[in-house]
Order: sequence, then C-alpha cells, then structure tokens
Amino acid sequence: MRPAALDGLPNACADQDAWAERKQFVTVGDLDIAYVEISGAEPALLLVHGFTDTSRSFSLLAPHLAGRRLIMPDLRGHGASQAGQGCAIADFADDIAGLIQCLRLDRPVVVGHSLGAMVAIALAGRHKELIGGLVVLAGTLKPDFAPDHPLVAGVEALRDPISPADPFYAWWHACRPGVSPVFLAGLAKDASAMPASRWRAILEEIRRADLTDAARAVQTRALIIAGACDPLFGEAHLQALRSALPEAAFARAESCSHNPHWEDPALVAKAIVEAFEV
Repeated sequence: MRPAALDGLPNACADQDAWAERKQFVTVGDLDIAYVEISGAEPALLLVHGFTDTSRSFSLLAPHLAGRRLIMPDLRGHGASQAGQGCAIADFADDIAGLIQCLRLDRPVVVGHSLGAMVAIALAGRHKELIGGLVVLAGTLKPDFAPDHPLVAGVEALRDPISPADPFYAWWHACRPGVSPVFLAGLAKDASAMPASRWRAILEEIRRADLTDAARAVQTRALIIAGACDPLFGEAHLQALRSALPEAAFARAESCSHNPHWEDPALVAKAIVEAFEV
C-alpha cells in the first residue's frame, strides 16, 4: 500500500529539506517512478518538470493551486526515479502515460515545463486519450541548440562528482530576484546527484528533438505560458508553438525568464485555473 497523499494545505510544500521524504513510488514498465501527490479536487493536475530538475520544481507553485489534486513525478533518471535504458522524449512520455494508468487518473491536465513541456506535447500526440488538457510552460518544439550554446558548453564541462556549488548553476538556475535560495539550493543538490554522462545523454536527445508534428496533432485544450525574458526559448520558439497550437490560450509572464513557476507562481497558477476552469 502506498503512503497517503499530502493534504492540500499551502504549507505542505514549505519545507524544502523534507521534499524527498514526501515521495511515493509506482512501477511503470520495469522502472520505479517517484512522485509527490497532494490530495484535492479533480481533475488532477499532472506537473512534469524540466531537464535536471525534479518534482521539487513545482513546490513553489503548489501552494497557489491549493485545493486541487496535484501529481508531481520525477522523470526517469531524475531525482528518485530509476533511469532505465532510454532517455528520449518518447521514453519520458510513455512513462508519464504509464503513471496516469497506474494511478487511474481521469484525464488529468498535464502541465509541462521546458523538457517537461516537450514530454507533455509528445504525450498528447502519443496518448491523447489519457489527458484532458495541456499546458506548455517555457517550452519549445525544436530546441536546436548549437554546439557553442551556453547550455551545451556548460554541460560538456561538467565532471563527476558534480558539486551543488558549481558555478554553472548560477546560469542554469538564473531567475529574477526573490526566488528562495533554499529552494534553488535544493534544485542544485537534486541535479548534482545525476552523473554528468546522464546530463549529456539527455541533452543530446533534447537537441535532436522536433515535436512540430506532435503539436499539430494535439486535440485537447491547450495553454501556452512564456516568460518574456526567456533566454533559452525566445520569441521564435514561441511563435512556432503558437503556429502549431493555434487554438491554445496564451499567457505571457512579464519580467520572467525560463522559470515563471519559480519567479511568479501566482501568475502561472491563475493562468492555469482560468484556462481550464479548475
């Protein structure tokens, strides 16, 4: 029997040090996938984090969605989830589909950030019958990072054991002032537990991905949320998304960079609530 879900109180996500203790596990295929659940009203919101993050990525957003059932998994190879053999976008999407089925979620709204947004788009294309809504947060269809891109160069320079104090995190987790340093330290600690070889393997899959066709096949209600100052996926990426998802609602997070759910979680939550009437 799995542990009981957390209650939906805002302070349920306040203690960053205890985040790992809240994780539950479900077996999807041959992998144990970790997730944090907060109980609440249906439909559930399934929150899928970005590259090198974990379910912790949504710990600042969760209090603003109090009263809703939240499911926040660690993607394979991230956090407490097992890595498995593959790390393609389709592998992540199939894991999330399996999680939905194992937990018997009834057409959840899938909220994906960055890599998680790509996973959510792939999920909507591959398993459209399983989801009731799609939120693309700081996402893209085709990252197309050049070999000299700061992310590619920074990841290539990482060496095991990765230190949570590595200067790379100042760039990788950059956001506007006011985001909790304890939260950011937790993210760096989580990411540093991943071997550098896994960082590079997943990044290579991200670089070669093109989800244009998958996005054009999306049939569910969709919302796009973009940071106005996103250094990774700027205006060209946003316009490609809006072209492929022409019926999607749109919210721009002014003064936010690549992580609006850290920088302005109240705005992100409001956009989700209004778009899906949850």
